[in-house]
Amino acid sequence: MTLLWSVAAFGTDRAKDREWRYYGGDPGGQKYSALTDINRSNVASLRLAWQWQTGEVALSQYGTSPGKFEATPLMIDGVLYLSTPYNRVIALDPTSGREIWSFDPKAYEAGQVPNGTGFVHRGVAAWRDSTHALRILMNSRSRLIELDAKTGLPVARFGDHGSIDLLEGLQWPVNPKHYTNTSPPLIFRDLVIVGNGVADRLIYRRDPPGDVRAFDARTGQRVWSFHTVPRDGEPGSETWDGNSNRYTGHSNVWAPMTLDERRGLIYLPVSTPSNDFYGGNRLGANLFGDSLVCLDAKTGVRRWHYQLVHHGLWDYDPPGPPALVTIRHDGHRIDAVVQLTKQGFAFVFDRASGVPVWPIEERAVPASDVPGEQAWPTQPMPVGLPPLMPQGVSMDDATDLTPELHAEAVEVLKHVRLGPIFTPPSRQGTVVRPGLDGGADWGGGAFDPETGVLYTKVNDDPALVYPDITDPLGNVPPVGPNDATDESLFLEHRIPVLKPPYAYLDALDLNRGTLLWQEPFGDNLALRNHPALAHATLPPKLGATGDAGLLVSAGGLLFAGSGDHAFHAIDKTTGQDLWSYSTGELTTNGTPMTYRARGRQFVVIAVGGPGAGATLLAFALPGASLAPQAAPAAQNTPVTLDVERLCGQCHAFETVTRTRRSRQQWQAQVESMIAKGAQISDGDFDKVVEYLSAHYGPNAAPLPPR
Repeated sequence: MTLLWSVAAFGTDRAKDREWRYYGGDPGGQKYSALTDINRSNVASLRLAWQWQTGEVALSQYGTSPGKFEATPLMIDGVLYLSTPYNRVIALDPTSGREIWSFDPKAYEAGQVPNGTGFVHRGVAAWRDSTHALRILMNSRSRLIELDAKTGLPVARFGDHGSIDLLEGLQWPVNPKHYTNTSPPLIFRDLVIVGNGVADRLIYRRDPPGDVRAFDARTGQRVWSFHTVPRDGEPGSETWDGNSNRYTGHSNVWAPMTLDERRGLIYLPVSTPSNDFYGGNRLGANLFGDSLVCLDAKTGVRRWHYQLVHHGLWDYDPPGPPALVTIRHDGHRIDAVVQLTKQGFAFVFDRASGVPVWPIEERAVPASDVPGEQAWPTQPMPVGLPPLMPQGVSMDDATDLTPELHAEAVEVLKHVRLGPIFTPPSRQGTVVRPGLDGGADWGGGAFDPETGVLYTKVNDDPALVYPDITDPLGNVPPVGPNDATDESLFLEHRIPVLKPPYAYLDALDLNRGTLLWQEPFGDNLALRNHPALAHATLPPKLGATGDAGLLVSAGGLLFAGSGDHAFHAIDKTTGQDLWSYSTGELTTNGTPMTYRARGRQFVVIAVGGPGAGATLLAFALPGASLAPQAAPAAQNTPVTLDVERLCGQCHAFETVTRTRRSRQQWQAQVESMIAKGAQISDGDFDKVVEYLSAHYGPNAAPLPPR
């Protein structure tokens, strides 16, 4: 596909416009901008230019609530295009934020999505037809929709009046409520290529499969399909013992894919097979789970693959878009692909052959003592590239913010299993570090082609996991250990059991294989103001956990938010803040992007959610249209306590309450929800726990059958 520059159509006053035509800035996902209008020397003058709010709120008639606002817009032909948490598609004027049109697929009518993120969507894709008319592609839950970019109306000739059903052609029937999409489609020439999302907690025989498929962008007809769990006789099927490939789902590509347009190759970050923490019913290495897979974009034929985790037991699926980069290694120029992982590794391959640029060793890891489980004896680890964050847990990692908290943390850690990276889940409970949200996560890295440096945000956010032991058919019982634990990795409801900082920014030199710098990133104001820490000496930055990516520019800057309550411009050579903008009560959730429109450079980021108040913020250097410098209003503080809305911010409420839990177990569950972004104040914490204990405790009415 070729997206044409719009200079000729708009005259010389637009000659300096610079677009952002792909989710990651370019098809290879570098998240780099050559713009230098905003740079080290003037970024301190950056101001809010405009803001636009989604206006999305909880809808009681459908039992839905919008999740975090995580979109990264496109800017093409002088228009911004983006998706909202409720999967609406929006067109905005890029210099004012004025809404041009909106399209609502009414994804909320099917009820709350069951996955842990709740209602989120990170972006759209664009394609031009043979007349150069621009089309916008949106994958909403189980539908793929094509819109006319001028009007926002569905393109009638695509599929059934503008959309196709993504459930058709899968290996077995799928409940449409269990199938979703959060990442934008990928465009190659006249093909639209999509993966899918599957909630990790949906564990049953023949749960939704993760096939990646290409559709004709003109008609919606399916062109090819790649089976991420190989069918009988396909390469890789021999790695599924006991014919477990015949009933195992997931292994889906929920994170963004990337494209080498010249070679016609696409790169798939394939996730963990069902289920994340137990593989007794799918013994073997389980290709192509937890793998980087390279396909011929035209045919879907596999060119090469590399499995990054064998027989996954940790939810260590590759979470972000593989970055396509060009580096110099041992005196040679190499077109490479980099896959950042939740483990805190950077795997680097020759993008055409799949040969590792730095060696990868298979190293022995701890065995499992769970009945029926056979953890793989080794796991791949890069040699020559440093880990991007601490890995594994020992007693030395217990928080030391105060002597009292240290003693509490030690007591917690005494009752669970600790060990090096890849220590498997146990019935005692295993502390996994990095945890399920990274290391690196869906934001991936930002690559500077001028210097060969890859920048990434990583979370130091451990998780406590148990094996979700299945019956012989692969189903998990109604009450599993990850549902009913009363253990928690939080003290006083919010204080992590391990030492800060809880997040870093890393600068990895891919030419030399060295870490140039690592700096704590962001803060945690709720934690900093916690009464238990009133007299503690805290570090300047506690670290803000968040999964979004960052933007690097030729102006010498990194732009990042990723879970903080501020948006930052950072010196890319030192990691030091040069400018920041407080977002008040709203967290920064999107990966930023930039463009030049009508002669001015803008930097844009999505903030807010879960719940109401989601806002798109656009910044520019001073000019006539700049907005006042007030932080956006949160608009998400409930007037009265609404437990169903609070707990339904990410999951369907019935998913949260499908088991009976004791008060201590509900407390641990709510602490986990807060860590993942649920907006529950300290004042409401006990009220929420009491409500859940009373209505969904051991003595409550029996649950209906599932």
